[in-house]
Amino acid sequence: MKGLQLGWALACMLLFAAAAAAQDDETARAERWKDLRQTLFGDRPVRDGAGKIALEAPERALDAALVPVAITVQNPKNVKALYLVIDDNPAPVAAHVTYGPAGDPESLKLRVRVNQYTNMRAIEETLQGELYESVRLVKAAGGCSAPAGDYDEANLADMGQMKLRPVGGPAPTEGFEAQLLIRHPNFNGMQMDPITRGYTPARFLKSIDVAYNGEKAFHLESDISLATDPAIAFRVKGPRKGKLAVDAADSANGVFKHIFDLAEQGS
Repeated sequence: MKGLQLGWALACMLLFAAAAAAQDDETARAERWKDLRQTLFGDRPVRDGAGKIALEAPERALDAALVPVAITVQNPKNVKALYLVIDDNPAPVAAHVTYGPAGDPESLKLRVRVNQYTNMRAIEETLQGELYESVRLVKAAGGCSAPAGDYDEANLADMGQMKLRPVGGPAPTEGFEAQLLIRHPNFNGMQMDPITRGYTPARFLKSIDVAYNGEKAFHLESDISLATDPAIAFRVKGPRKGKLAVDAADSANGVFKHIFDLAEQGS
C-alpha cells in the first residue's frame, strides 16, 4: 500500500514539474514575442486574426530544415503585406511580402528552417495599416544548423537556376497559382562542413521580386530562415498567359533573373 502511495506521489510530482516547466516556457515565449513585436512594429497593436488570416504548419515537423508553411487570408483585396515570423529563430523574420497590382495575397506557401520549439506567426498588414496574426506552436529543432543537402563546390554552379510550376488545373481568368523553385543553398553561417569542421560562410537569398506582364506581383524580403532551394507558391491576378519575370538577389550580391513565358490558360 505504501509503495502505491509513493508511486502516486512521484507521479504527481512529475506532473507538477512538467506543468511548471510548460508554464516557464510559455512565459519565456510571451516575453520573447513582446520584445520582438516592439522591434518589428513599435507600439502598433497586433490583434487576433481569427476569421482574417490562417497559418498552417505541422505541430511536430518531420524535418526541421524543411518545414512547410501555408498562409491564407480571407479578404485579399484589403491586404498590403504579409509577414512570416519564427519567434525563436536567430533571424525571426522568415519572409516579409509586399504586394503590387498583379499580386494576389490570398495564399502563400513556403518552406522554412526551425531552430528550436517556437511560436510561428503569420501576420497580415491591411491597407489601413492594421495588423492581425495567426499563431502556431511548432515543435522542431536543429533546422538552422542542418547541412544544406547536396551542395558542394560543383553544385554551386547551378545556383540561381529557376523553375515555375503551375498549381492546380486550368487557371480561371481572374487569377492562378504557381510555385517558384530557386536553386540556392541558403547557407546561413551555422552549418558545419563535415570535412573541414569549419562553418560554411553565410550566403542566402535576401530578396525576390516577381512581376507579371510588367506589373509588380510581390516583393519578398527574407533572411536565413528560408529553407535550402526555396519553393514559394503564390497567386497572380489575371489569366495564365503572359510573361512572369523573377529577379532575386542574395547576401553575396549575387543577382539571378529569369523570365517565364506562360502558356495560354488551360493549355
